Amino acid sequence: MSIKYKINSTIEWLQEQVKNAGCQGLIVGISGGIDSALCAFLIKKAFPNNSLGLIMPCDSNVQDKIDGLLAIEKCKLEYMEIDLTSIYQQMVAEIKKGLNEKNFEDLNLTTSQANLKARLRMSTLYSIANALNYLVVGTDNQAELYTGYFTKYGDGGVDILPLAQLTKREVRAWARELGVPAEIITKVPSAGLWENQTDEEEIGVTYDIIDDYLEGKEIPQRDKEIIERLHKISAHKRSMPLMAPKFN
Repeated sequence: MSIKYKINSTIEWLQEQVKNAGCQGLIVGISGGIDSALCAFLIKKAFPNNSLGLIMPCDSNVQDKIDGLLAIEKCKLEYMEIDLTSIYQQMVAEIKKGLNEKNFEDLNLTTSQANLKARLRMSTLYSIANALNYLVVGTDNQAELYTGYFTKYGDGGVDILPLAQLTKREVRAWARELGVPAEIITKVPSAGLWENQTDEEEIGVTYDIIDDYLEGKEIPQRDKEIIERLHKISAHKRSMPLMAPKFN
C-alpha cells in the first residue's frame, strides 16, 4: 500500500470516529515536534472547518512554540494558545510545600514535575474539547506506545491515536508526504519535559533501533533487553485500571 493510500485511509478513519462518537471535530495539542505536527496536518484534512490546535507553553522551551506555530501556519490549522506556566509553577510550589511539611525531603521530583506538565495539558485539552464537542487526538506513535514512553493520563489520556501503528520512520515519511516543514522533521525528538531533555537519551535506545525491533529485524541483545523491559513495566499504561477480584 502506498503512503497516500494509508494517509487517506487514516483521514477517513478519523472522520468515522468523530461521527460514531456523535462529535463535531478534533483537537490536538501542538508541541513543536514531528508527531503533533503530523497530527495537525491529518486533522485539518479530516475536518477543514472543525479542527483545532492547542499550544500550551508550560515552563517550556521557546523554540517549541516557534516550531508549533510553523506547523500550524503550514497546514493552516485554527489554533489557540493557553499558557500554563504560572499554574504549573504554583502547583509545584504547593506540592513541595506539602511534602516538606510531612518531612518528605530530598526527593527527586524531576519526573513528577514532567508528568504534571503532561497532565495539565491533558486537562486543558479536554476542557476545550468538551466545550466544542470535539474528540482529543493523541500523538503517540507505535514506538512510544510499545515502550510506554508517554505519561499515564497525560499525553496518554486521549480519545483516538491516529499514529498508533506507525514507527518513527513511518511518521517521518508521512510528514514528508504531507509537507511538514523540514526543520520539524529533522528536529531531535524531545518531549520538552526539562531543559536539554531528549527522547532517545531518556529511553536508552534510538528510535531507529526500536523501529527495527518492531519490524522484526535483528538488533543488539542489550537494546532488545531494554525495549522488552520497558514494554513489560509499562503494561499498566496501556490497560484500564486494575479492578479487585470478586469475593467468593
